[in-house]
Amino acid sequence: MRNHYLQRMGIDVWVPRHDTAASEQPTVQEAVSELEPSVSEAAAAPTADAGWHWDELAAKVADCQLCALRSGCTQTVFGTGDRQARMMVIGEGPGAEEDRRGEPFVGRAGGLLNNMLRAMGFARNEVFIANVVKCRPPNNRDPQPEEAAACAPYLRRQIELVAPDVILAVGRVAAQNLLQTQAPLGRLRGAVHRLETRDTPVVVTYHPAYLLRSPADKVKAWQDLKQALKLLHAA
Repeated sequence: MRNHYLQRMGIDVWVPRHDTAASEQPTVQEAVSELEPSVSEAAAAPTADAGWHWDELAAKVADCQLCALRSGCTQTVFGTGDRQARMMVIGEGPGAEEDRRGEPFVGRAGGLLNNMLRAMGFARNEVFIANVVKCRPPNNRDPQPEEAAACAPYLRRQIELVAPDVILAVGRVAAQNLLQTQAPLGRLRGAVHRLETRDTPVVVTYHPAYLLRSPADKVKAWQDLKQALKLLHAA
C-alpha cells in the first residue's frame, strides 16, 4: 500500500535506497527561537494568552485586523485536522483555492500533500495542518515579515494546543519563519531542528507546489518524510 502512495507521489519504488544513511539517527541541530516577534512587532501583535483555547483562538483569527492581508482575502484559513495529532504540518500561507474554501492545502498541491502523508501512514485528518499566515497574500506572494509577526502568536498557540511530537515544515518560507533564520531550504533540510520553548523537533522539506514543478526532488522529499517518521517512532 505504501508503494502505491509513493508511486502517486511520483517516486519510482525501485529507486535504490541507501541503507546505511537510512539507519543512522538524524543529527539534532539545537536551533533557534520559536516564532518570537521582535520588540517592535510584539507591540502590535496579540499576546498568546494561556487561556486561549480552540474556539476562542479561531474567533480571534477570524476577527484579526493586525495587518493588511485581512482586507484583501475572502476569509481566514485557520487550520484543519486532528487537534491532538502527533505530527503538525506547517506551510506558508493560503493560496487562491485555500482562500475560497477556507482550508489549507487543497487543489493539486493539497492532493500531493495527501499522498505524502499517506506514504507516511497518515490520513489527512490524522495530522494538523496550518500556515504561518492565516490570510492569503496578494498574488500568492511570500508573507512579509510584519505579516508573519502579526500571525505568529496564533500559530504559536496552535502548536501549544496540539503539542505535536514532530513538526513538518513544508517550504522555505515556513521553515525560515518557524526557525527564525534566513538559511536557504537546502541547508535546512537533512537536520533535525528544534523549537526553543517547547523543544519540538522540526523537519524541513519541500513545499508540494514546488514538487509539482520539480518532480525529480520527490525522492529527496521522501528522505525528509522518513526522517520525520523516525522521530515519531522514537517519541
